[in-house]
Amino acid sequence: MATSRRNFLGLVGGGALAAGLAACGSSGPSSTPGSTAGAAAGSGTTYWFLTGQPQQAIREAQVKRFNDANSGSKIKTTEFQNDAFKAKIKTAIGAGQGPTLIWGWGGGGLKAYVEAGQVEDLTDWFNGQTDLKNSIFPSAFTAATVNGKLYAVPGETVTPIVLFYDKRAFEKIGAEPPQSWGDIMDLVPKFNDKGIAPFSLGGQSRWTNMMWLEFLFDRIGGSEVFQSIYDGKANGWSDPSALKALDEMQKLIKANGFIKGFSSITADSNADQALLYTGKAAMMLHGAWTYGNMKSSGKDFVTGGHLGYMNFPPVDGGKGDPTDTVGNPGQYMSISSKAAQADKDNAKKFISGYTLDDATVDAWVKSGNIPVVKSAKDKLASISDKNDSEWLNFVYDTAANAKNFAQSWDQALSPTQAETLLDNIAKLFQLSISPQKFADNMNAVIGQ
Repeated sequence: MATSRRNFLGLVGGGALAAGLAACGSSGPSSTPGSTAGAAAGSGTTYWFLTGQPQQAIREAQVKRFNDANSGSKIKTTEFQNDAFKAKIKTAIGAGQGPTLIWGWGGGGLKAYVEAGQVEDLTDWFNGQTDLKNSIFPSAFTAATVNGKLYAVPGETVTPIVLFYDKRAFEKIGAEPPQSWGDIMDLVPKFNDKGIAPFSLGGQSRWTNMMWLEFLFDRIGGSEVFQSIYDGKANGWSDPSALKALDEMQKLIKANGFIKGFSSITADSNADQALLYTGKAAMMLHGAWTYGNMKSSGKDFVTGGHLGYMNFPPVDGGKGDPTDTVGNPGQYMSISSKAAQADKDNAKKFISGYTLDDATVDAWVKSGNIPVVKSAKDKLASISDKNDSEWLNFVYDTAANAKNFAQSWDQALSPTQAETLLDNIAKLFQLSISPQKFADNMNAVIGQ
């Protein structure tokens, strides 16, 4: 199975971290020892989550620790493969048969639950969990907040989008990595002249194109541009900074900034990564989850020290903070508003004491992930591989230092808006629509 953004793996391959490479999981629900498959509201404290290692084992261990310490109020779990989970959870919650503990990605999905009155307002309770609250990266809370109130607690891991580059390609043209958007545009003809594609891109997957716009919107107009769109502001996509970002994007495409035929390359096949580590492309904007595959599949690309990486550079004259990042700022846990009070209390006890405890943080780091807590930094010294250590420290610093860690747009927006977005992004990258037409099409679905 190709390591996928959709599984939010952010994994590292090789050595003691090889277990971080993903397992597919089953296609439907399965029970953990002592669990009750299909347990729903009214049958005690229930918790559904995803299969796939190493995440599955870490979640199972959390529940085991809780159940061992709370024999009179155990949590019953049901495990689902990714797509099966997404289908089942919406239906079950809508029918009032969802689990007590609702695992999810925050953003648009959480907002829909809030608007339907299906999840608890956790603001006051969480404000009392001072140690837990202060331990989490502040940037992780945005995707857990709706209308200024907290409806989910951040947990698990961070996976930012990263600008990767091949140090060998830069040596061939005698240039340094880009420090600005202007540098990127200047590098394009230099790489093309040497027969090296400036950027690899799996454009057929559409969400890979989206990552470029996420950064350009932020770097040009600041985080408030997309925030206005998320908040449902009319004509938010027509903000002057948004239109400028769309125009700059098409300038890069027209300048042959991407590998020829990018719109027929898929990310799920990892073909875009292969173009980078085989020297056919100089740079690639992609998720932190790709590091593991590039290490395991790219021969000496990673182990030989040829892989470089950085946060997306600023745009000259832009309003955005260059420490900002985008991607997956965490995963999230909510509590069903339909659950019995005793089960709600049990769920709060689990969240506060077992989801980001020291044993969990240690397990995430050992699996090659950066958990959403500041204490992860102290555990990175135990990583013996130099390349892995440098990489994990970079991911930690990117997440910890981000003034704003924006959630991927297709997760932040409603399903209707997300599908329209991905469709129009594909057209924008194929140069079949103008920036203004893109904005008009997206403005038409704001609030849907």
